[in-house]
Amino acid sequence: MPKISFRDNVLPLKDKLFRIALRITLNPAEAEDIVQDTMIRVWNKRNEWSELESVEAFCITITKNLAIDRIQKKEAQNISIQENMAEQFLVPGPYEDLISHEKLAIIHRLINELPEKQRTIMQLRDIEGESYKKIAQMLEVSEEQVKVYLFRARQKIRQKYNEIEKYGL
Repeated sequence: MPKISFRDNVLPLKDKLFRIALRITLNPAEAEDIVQDTMIRVWNKRNEWSELESVEAFCITITKNLAIDRIQKKEAQNISIQENMAEQFLVPGPYEDLISHEKLAIIHRLINELPEKQRTIMQLRDIEGESYKKIAQMLEVSEEQVKVYLFRARQKIRQKYNEIEKYGL
């Protein structure tokens, strides 16, 4: 294998590498950066040149891989906007604030209308995030009973809230 020179063997490939990178990225500035990165990587591997069968193939492989990596990184940064996502970024106006405040007030009222044990369990589990086991220990009931009380409380609130939504107060 003849001795490989960066000036004679690698630098003449830069136009070909640019065309490859440009074909993949479709961006001239990005392609130039990729060619520069390729040249740096090839130079840093200069101790291994004697082991290569083809410096050109080595350079093309590095260029191709760098270009594909950049494309994948760009695609990961882009978020496709779907119809349902657009609503997430809308800032609620005063009307929406009023509606959500009213709904929250209704839910609080419904919680306050629950029997004492159901209200306490719902408070501990859903608002304060306590475990079933800890609630059972605090209230001196079984875990199964805690789950039953919580299920019934949620069911009652859901049912009454749906009636209010459908038929009004």
